[in-house]
Amino acid sequence: FVHALIEKTKEMVIGHPMEKETEIGPMVSKQHMDRVLRYIDIGKNIDGATLAYGGERLGHNRNVDDDGAHQHHPLQEGFYVSPAIFTNCTEDMTIVQEEVFGMLMSILKFTSEEEVVSRANSTQFGLAAGIFTNHLSTAHRMARHLKAGTVWINNYNLGPVELPWGGFGQSGLGRENGSYDAVFEWTASKSVHVELENI
Repeated sequence: FVHALIEKTKEMVIGHPMEKETEIGPMVSKQHMDRVLRYIDIGKNIDGATLAYGGERLGHNRNVDDDGAHQHHPLQEGFYVSPAIFTNCTEDMTIVQEEVFGMLMSILKFTSEEEVVSRANSTQFGLAAGIFTNHLSTAHRMARHLKAGTVWINNYNLGPVELPWGGFGQSGLGRENGSYDAVFEWTASKSVHVELENI
């Protein structure tokens, strides 16, 4: 699985977000990039996980040609990081427990569906979860038990505005988007108590 995942990740096109063929764009800011790189460093040097692929800043070193002139790197003008894939992870690791909001994958082995659900629900965060399986009945059963605001089945990172968005636990309060939930973000409710007798 890990080998196939790495090979598939290598095929992904990293580039300018306005280019049609781009599949992975840059981090939104230097601060964001530094945060993701800090988590990658934690994974390698504090958590003790194995960095199997990626996890590097891309395009920040200018190449120099034989004439001493600087060559322009296509990723030089953004905060690009190659997707990081970690193996040998355990559920108590920082990179497993916290929301990275960057391209960092932690791979953990499992033996049962119950173990996966318990592990997923043991974090204080619950913004989203993804399930990949050939058995939709399994996916729906797991989705029912996962404490996450969004659950994707056989896809990932979709956020249509027609559906509510928000998390469980420390992943936020309330919901935005959606034809029903979003209305309450712009509504102030009021309670009025009226006594009709014994005035």
